[in-house]
Amino acid sequence: MLLMLTQWLQGLSPELGFLRVFQYLTLRAVLAALTALLIGLIAGPRVIRMLAALKIGQPVRSYAMQTHLAKSGTPTMGGVLILLSIAIATLLWFDLSNRFVWIVLAVTLGFGAIGWVDDWRKVVNKDPEGMRSREKYFWQSLIGLMAALYLVFSISENSNARVFELFVTWVRSGFALDLPPKAGLLLPFFKEVSYPLGVLGFVILTYLVIVGSSNAVNLTDGLDGLAIMPVIMVGSALGIFAYVTGSASFSKYLLFPHIPGAGELLIFCAAMAGAGLAFLWFNAHPAQVFMGDVGALALGAALGTIAVIVRQEIVLAVMGGIFVVEAISVMAQVSWFKYTKRRYGEGRRLLKMAPLHHHFEKNGWKETQVVVRFWIITMLLCLIGLSTLKLR
Repeated sequence: MLLMLTQWLQGLSPELGFLRVFQYLTLRAVLAALTALLIGLIAGPRVIRMLAALKIGQPVRSYAMQTHLAKSGTPTMGGVLILLSIAIATLLWFDLSNRFVWIVLAVTLGFGAIGWVDDWRKVVNKDPEGMRSREKYFWQSLIGLMAALYLVFSISENSNARVFELFVTWVRSGFALDLPPKAGLLLPFFKEVSYPLGVLGFVILTYLVIVGSSNAVNLTDGLDGLAIMPVIMVGSALGIFAYVTGSASFSKYLLFPHIPGAGELLIFCAAMAGAGLAFLWFNAHPAQVFMGDVGALALGAALGTIAVIVRQEIVLAVMGGIFVVEAISVMAQVSWFKYTKRRYGEGRRLLKMAPLHHHFEKNGWKETQVVVRFWIITMLLCLIGLSTLKLR
């Protein structure tokens, strides 16, 4: 929005030529991060007071860690603060004609709405199950598939008009269409190696990445500050990939596929980092507010969507290794429990408690130790992911 305003002002007077500085993507990214950070820090106390006044407090289950019982009643649904900061900062500083930022915003807010309904039913309506699993996955799948169908053609073409033409061509061809190499699955550490997916393969992969990353971040969000800092680090790293992919010169030099318009996602990633840091101010141990599903589901979906656009799905799994392991720990725990109950008549557990961060707590780690150590691991994984920029 402000980019269009500065361009309009330049057209009015040659003396305002200095406003051209706002056309630089890196400057707008810094300003987006600062804007989101300030919005979060300023609005944070008011949002927390509002949530407390509405009695939107986090319930703690009786079988949870004993050290967590003191957290009962802490305001939750604080993800609203994150989404508000991201949306305002992004809308202010990105190029409003960029289709990739719009789709990421739509997916983020869509998953945020799902999380809002789930949190509201749990906390306000006192429904312990919240949104039923089938209902939740239905809406997640609907948004994920719609985003996947749009992205499979928008990544292959440079304009929405061409996207529609490619979609029509795909339908007329009997749903058999070869996509350009940049729409394939890229393998990190290899030069110009991509595995052709086809339209159906791309859609399935994109759906799994978006929905999977959304739920993985949600499962990780169980300790003060545990989820938000890895989101900041992974999102910032993806912003660098977006900048490289959107630049014709950098993408050519580093042997990355050039996707025009992808660089503008740096604005969204910067806003997400700023909003995340502001939220961490209030979410650091002992937390004044929790993110809730409204924040965790939305941020995870945002990371997945950005990774798909910049063609770094595998790198996302590496950098977000904490999210992956947390999700696997829950699936393994549930599957093993069901299997042993069916086979032996008594359910057995692989871990003392799932997700994985609770297992370490059961082993005697303090909450702050688990959180900081998971942050350090994520930082190392992000550095490994960023090394694929050059090591190819």
